[in-house]
Amino acid sequence: MPDRLQALLEHFSVKAKVFRTGALCGINDADGEGDAGYLHVIRNGKVEVGHERAGILRITQPSLLLYPRPLPHRFITDREQGADTTCARLSFDGGAANPIAMAMPEFICLPLSELEGAEGVLRLLFEEAFSQYCGRQAMLDRLFEVLLIQVLRHLMENGQTRGGMLAGLAHLRLRAALVAMHEQPARDWSLDALAECAGMSRSVFANAFRETVGCTPGSYLQRWRIGIAQKSLRQGRTLKLIAGDVGYGSEAALSRAFKAQSGLSPGQWRSAHKLAKETNGAA
Repeated sequence: MPDRLQALLEHFSVKAKVFRTGALCGINDADGEGDAGYLHVIRNGKVEVGHERAGILRITQPSLLLYPRPLPHRFITDREQGADTTCARLSFDGGAANPIAMAMPEFICLPLSELEGAEGVLRLLFEEAFSQYCGRQAMLDRLFEVLLIQVLRHLMENGQTRGGMLAGLAHLRLRAALVAMHEQPARDWSLDALAECAGMSRSVFANAFRETVGCTPGSYLQRWRIGIAQKSLRQGRTLKLIAGDVGYGSEAALSRAFKAQSGLSPGQWRSAHKLAKETNGAA
């Protein structure tokens, strides 16, 4: 079986930064501003989580809450008993446009008992969170990143993906074609070649891809290529070098595809990204 997450995480990494450990008492808000997501791990205690559109979520057992994209939420706990929690901000490479963040629902609540194979990571995470060992912050940050990968595994292996990229990666046959596109974005992929990767006929592959992922293989490949191009632009690489990396024969061809996908030319997109970065930094 191909590694479904390797190329994704190589191109679009996720960094965690723990900002709270210990008892959470009373009312506490997460503003959901900027590009950061959140991963909260509730070790014990009863917690109500409020969302503007999704109402109140009641948590009565050890659980994790994952917010892949910014979403304001409020924690309500007993003022005296509280709840033991460990919380991290998640910085997805590319912000809200990160394909991993985009592939998940607004939030995920998962009892820790259902997260297969995570017992060792959770035991170490809680040990580090409620101690004062040297290197504690760095250890906790890395453990949260590992925990996120285990959540992604869980979603795919247990069929808890309703559509989009993760649903495709959970599909027994489509996953091979998706991984091939992720690993070799510069290749001149034809529908026949992708169908062969999946071990399916051309027509069956095209229909299954559209029904599962929600778009055609060609549209998905363009979106993946432009996502990589945007990452390269943020890193200051030239359009000429980027074009070859993502399968376009010239700067002009990449520019046309870039504008068709994002609504902006590469130059306009880079300027807008730079302005947004400066504005957020000033704030």
